[in-house]
Parts: sequence; C-alpha cells; structure tokens
Amino acid sequence: MKFFDEARIEVIAGDGGDGSAHFRREKFVPRGGPDGGDGGRGGSIIAVADFNLNTLIDYRYTRIFRARHGEAGSGRDRNGHGAEDVILRVPVGTVIRDADTGETIADLAKSGDQALLAKGGKGGLGNINFKSSTNRAPRQFTPGGTGERKNLEMELRVLADVGLAGMPNAGKSTFVRAVSAARPKVADYPFTTLNPSLGVVRVDMNRSFVIADIPGLIEGAAEGAGLGHQFLRHLQRTKLILQLVDFVPFDEGIDPVKEAKAIANELKKYDPGLFRKPRWLVLNKVDLLDPAERDKRAKAFVKKLGWKGPWFAVSAIKGEGTRELCFAIMEFLEGKRGA
Repeated sequence: MKFFDEARIEVIAGDGGDGSAHFRREKFVPRGGPDGGDGGRGGSIIAVADFNLNTLIDYRYTRIFRARHGEAGSGRDRNGHGAEDVILRVPVGTVIRDADTGETIADLAKSGDQALLAKGGKGGLGNINFKSSTNRAPRQFTPGGTGERKNLEMELRVLADVGLAGMPNAGKSTFVRAVSAARPKVADYPFTTLNPSLGVVRVDMNRSFVIADIPGLIEGAAEGAGLGHQFLRHLQRTKLILQLVDFVPFDEGIDPVKEAKAIANELKKYDPGLFRKPRWLVLNKVDLLDPAERDKRAKAFVKKLGWKGPWFAVSAIKGEGTRELCFAIMEFLEGKRGA
C-alpha cells in the first residue's frame, strides 16, 4: 500500500562530552592553575511537523536515528563543541508514543509544532570549575551525561473536518468525487479504497471544509477484519462523521438496516469516544428508486433503524442532494468553530 501511517523507530541522543582536568603549563609560569574546559552537550532528537509531508514512509526504511556526542573539553579553558540536533520531519497530525510505556510524547497537530523526543546529555565540567581558595589545584572533573534512548511508535492521523464511514461499495469515494476535486478510485468491487484520501469541499468563495474517505468497514473490523480498522484512527480528529449507507443494494439478500447498525457497532467497539462524535446518516444511491417512492422508503428506513439524528438522501453519482448536504455540514462546522 502507498499510504504509510504507522512506524516504529529508535532514537538515540548523543552523550555529553567529558570535562577536562588540565593545568596551565607555560614557560615562565611555574604555578599555572587549572584550565580544563567543559564538555559540549550531546545532540538531541527533535520532531517537527511539516505540512509538505503526508506519509511516514521514510521511517519504514530508516529505523534508527542517532545524534552525535558532544566534544570533550580541553586545556586553556576551551570548551568542547556541542553536537547538532537531529531534526525528524513528520506529517502534520502525527502522534508519537513511547513504545515501552505507552505514554504519548507528542501530538503534532499543527504545522511547525515541535517535540523533544530524546534529550542529549549535558557536557561535563572541567577542573577550572572546582578551583577555590582552599583547592587551588583541583583534579576533579565530571564526565558528560548520557543521552536519552527511546523506542517510539509513530502514528499518523489524517486532519479532516468530516470523515466518511460505511461498508465497502457504499459509495464513499463517489461521494468525495461529487463534492470535491479529489479523485479517489471508483470501481464496482469492494475495497477499491486502500488508503485514506482527502478532498477539499468548497461551498462558496471563502467557505470550505476537508473531508476524508477511509477504506470500507466490515463487521469485525475493530478486531482486525478487512482493511478499515487500520484507518479508523483517522476519524478521531474529525468533528463530524457521515455514515454512508448503500440504500438500494443490488443484492436483495443484503439488509441496509443491518449494515448501518454494524458500522455503528464497529465504531463503538474501536473507540467509544469515536462512537459519541456527531454522526449523520446519508442514504446513498437513491437515483435507483422511482422519485415517487424515495421519500416514503427513506422515512421507513430511518424509522426501522431507530435513527434520531440528522439524515439525508442523496445520489453521489448524479450529485442529487449533495449540495444541500454540504451546506448543512458547513453550517454545522461554523457553529462548532464559533462555540
């Protein structure tokens, strides 16, 4: 698959350089005092969110990132050079966790966000720091500190305002093509979407939102069935989920109500917080019904499902009802932003 949204890496910060235990030795200076300099700090590992990146593929092939050690101090009160930090550029929306403890180290949700992943060791002190009136020839010095070393898990969560959830072939990719300039793959077989795709929906000149299409879900996705469970995390940042249902399946043995309940159940099993997000029902492919019976069948479907929230009947392939839905979404998001 071309979209890489997980990676596991090891980061090793540099050790600090040792301090120097040195004494001034010059001609005609018989009692030169201590002049050992401090060691330089070790390089740190820092992550920076970069909006120019959209995958973690670079971290699939390079797994270990190591910073240089600081230089040791030397005589004549010369401090060692500190090592340069190593900058890891990651896509906006990357979450970084400690693989050993599970602790979240950073959630880089905005371009330019930075996070210290592994801190370099401090430089050691030279013997000049231990000079005093009672200790004129100190031989003490301190070694450089050890740099941090961590195993990290990196996870990319797509940043979108609206996410689409539904069974394979519910028409999610067709819907994205209908409302935005994005062109995800569309075909008449399941799982045509193998990786998330984003589309910008522009309702007018200065009003727009981002919509995310993820691979179709099937029953048992939260336990690992199908492809969708790998990408459910991308719905966690959205403000609204559109649950698309194939309202008129070609196979008469498929029950759309059962499929709609299965999708809701998978969201709940994966993350109860995801299940509690605002979710609208979108009945797709109504163009396959006679116009006289669309409204009647849609209301009967909603009643049988027990749906209490907003719902819309659309035809993504013909664009029917999509404009009204997009305006409703825009108003909802603007209300959220103003809250």
